[in-house]
Formats: sequence, C-alpha cells, structure tokens
Amino acid sequence: MNWEQLLSATRFGMEHYEDVNKHERTEYQRDYDRLIFSSPFRRLQNKTQVFPLPGSVFVHNRLTHSLEVSSVGRSLGENVARKLRNKYPTAQTHFEEIGAIVSAACLAHDLGNPPFGHSGEKAISTFFSEGKGISLKKAVEEEGGRWTDFTSFEGNANAIRLLMHQFRGRRKGGFAMTYSTLASVVKYPYSSALSGGKNKFGFFSSEEADYQRIADSLGINKLNDHPLQLARYPLVYLVEAADDICYQLMDIEDAHKLHVISTEKAMDLLLSFFDSDKRLGREKTLALVNDVNEQIAYLRAGVIGLLIEACADIFVANEKRILAGEYTGSLIKHVSPAVAAAYMNCSEFAFQHIYRSKDVLDIELAGYRIIGFLLEVFTDAIREPDHAYSRLLLDRIPEQYETDAITMYGRIQSIVDYVSGMTDVYALDLYRKITGMGLPVV
Repeated sequence: MNWEQLLSATRFGMEHYEDVNKHERTEYQRDYDRLIFSSPFRRLQNKTQVFPLPGSVFVHNRLTHSLEVSSVGRSLGENVARKLRNKYPTAQTHFEEIGAIVSAACLAHDLGNPPFGHSGEKAISTFFSEGKGISLKKAVEEEGGRWTDFTSFEGNANAIRLLMHQFRGRRKGGFAMTYSTLASVVKYPYSSALSGGKNKFGFFSSEEADYQRIADSLGINKLNDHPLQLARYPLVYLVEAADDICYQLMDIEDAHKLHVISTEKAMDLLLSFFDSDKRLGREKTLALVNDVNEQIAYLRAGVIGLLIEACADIFVANEKRILAGEYTGSLIKHVSPAVAAAYMNCSEFAFQHIYRSKDVLDIELAGYRIIGFLLEVFTDAIREPDHAYSRLLLDRIPEQYETDAITMYGRIQSIVDYVSGMTDVYALDLYRKITGMGLPVV
C-alpha cells in the first residue's frame, strides 16, 4: 500500500459528481462537520457508554466519549503526520490531512452501537443465536443470506452500514463520506463468516461489495476472496489507539467520580504510567492542587499525552510493516514494557471492579430484557405482516427502514437498523408503551 493512493478525497456515492465550488474546508474537515451535525451522532448523547446515564453526577455517554476520542485521534494523527513529513521531506503526499481523517473517523467509530452500552451488541447477537430469533435462521440461509451477520452483531460493522447504506428516502451513498474516512472506521476488515462467533467483523454482507470497491480504489491489500478478508487500512491503527486510550482512562475517572474506586487507587493506577523522575514531578504538581477531581484530571491528561507520543512512535517505526499489511495487534500493545504493564493493570482492574459493578450490571440486565423484547415483537411482525397487531407495530417504524424488503435477510436487517439506532431512553419508552406499562396521556 502507498500513501498517495491511500489518502483519497473521493466521496462514496458521489464518485462521478464534480464539485465546481471552492471550499475553505478540506474534504476531510467536511466529513467531520457532516458527522457533528447529523441526527445519529446527536443520538449518542442518550446512549450509555459504561455507567448508567447520569443522575446527580455526569459521566460519559457515547457522545462525550466519541468527542474525546476524536480529540485524541486528531492529536495522534497530527503527531504521526509531522513524523512522516520529517521522514519523507520531499514526498508529494498530503500527510497534513491525516489528523482530520482520523478525527472524523473517531467521531463515527461508535455510531452503530446500540443502546445500553456494551451489552447492547451482545443482546442483539444472543437473540438470534440463543433466543427466539434463531427460528429465522432457516429462512435466511435458504435465500442465501449470511446468518452470522446477526449472531455476531458488531457495532463497528453497523457504523459502516449507517454511513454507507441508502436508507429509503435518503440520498445515494448514505453520509457520502470520503473513502479514506470510511476505511479508517473499519476496525476488523473481514466478513462475519470469519468472526469465529465473536462480535468482531467489519461489514455486513449488504455492504461488502461496496467496501471492497473502496478498498480496491485505495489499494488496500486483499488477503482472501471468499470469505472476504482485507488488510487493515493504516489509519485504523490510529483510530483504535485513540479509542483504547480514552476508553480505559475515562472509565477510571468516571468510576472515581461515582465513588466506585477510591482516590488513592485512581491516583495509583494513573501514576504507574510514569517513570520515577516523571512521577516525582507529577506528585509535586499534585501538592499544589487541593481538589481531588482536578488532581485526577491532571494525571489523566498527562497519561493521555504520554500514550499519544508512544503510539505515534510505534506507528512510524512500523510504517513499512503496516503498509505491507504485516503488522499485527494494536499500537498500545507494542508500547514500552513499563507503559504496557501500567495499561494492562488499568484494564484488569477496570474489568474486575468497574465493568462488573452493580450499576453497570443492572444496565446490562435491563438492556438484554428491553432489546430482546423489541426484537421479538418486531421480527414476529415482519413474519406475519398482514396480522392486525403486526400492522400496528410496523406502522410504528419510520419509513426509512425497509420492513417490506424482498428478502427475509433484508427485513430482519431493517428491524436491527431500527432497534440499534434507538437511544436508551427511546428504547425504554417504547418497551413500556408496547407492554402497556406506560400509556400516552388521554
């Protein structure tokens, strides 16, 4: 792969459109702005990140998480761009665009995640693999549909569908994003047939041919034809690193604010990233601040800066292998042993004491119940669309979702599109209305 081909401002769905207007913003900045002002992005404010949506203490939701990942991604991309420019001073490649591409892709990386945090993906998958949805398998497979798209439902693949699919009444090309931004979102560039039962793959069969066309245009290495498997687009590593950095550190900060972990433990986890000299300097600065939340924020900012620099160095040092499609693993797993150990310590602690906390488990349990119920009633409706109750349910779904698609695969996908796009609040409200627990005011 080569940078000249990889950095492409061609827009999906607008390949033959010639824009005669001159824009002050670059095409990648326009991608960013297009996402910021979109309805799916705004809905992220009412989707759980890890902890339940806020009461008296404000914690991260999908929106604030995505904005922070985008900020880190921009810094990481610009850092890498400077290093590549120093490495190739005479190259004609527009390395300076990398920060904007990564920043836009980071905004979009969680766009396809369903409500109720990380349990939402699992709730959708298990409905089709263990729940009542398994009865639809035969109909899908008989018509040649890929059943693993549902049993291994993946928010990343759903983000690509949301960005690329032409929903009814909408324009061709979906968001009409640039090829480079779209490719930067695809974390697992292979079909669900290669997911091994895990919720990790890059595109549904409905978007596979279109993404392959984008990959061919960008010169992304193809590793396998059937099932399709491609090399990672290089900038995916930067998007992944930005997410990894924010995910662990911000969860620790949220857990501290909610008193799930003590101040001493939060400080110990964050200070462990610094060597003895830098740690001493950090501790001296901490002594100047009395507010414990400000102290934690100061340490968190320092760790983010350290990890941005470390991941940028790893990326540039392995650039040749990344362009050859030979690099494996995430950037954060290849940082220095001391920093990697500190990051792993944070990950293990978070899994044991944050992600398994009572509040987090409660939202996961609610998510399973609500998402499972909604999928059940709506998939029943598409199987028997002429029944009176089915017609009532299907009339509740916005017209952009093709519940009358020709194939069973397409009809199921329309229901998954609808449910996965809901906010936590909307899903709960609809659940209450359908079950009769909450009625409109009469």
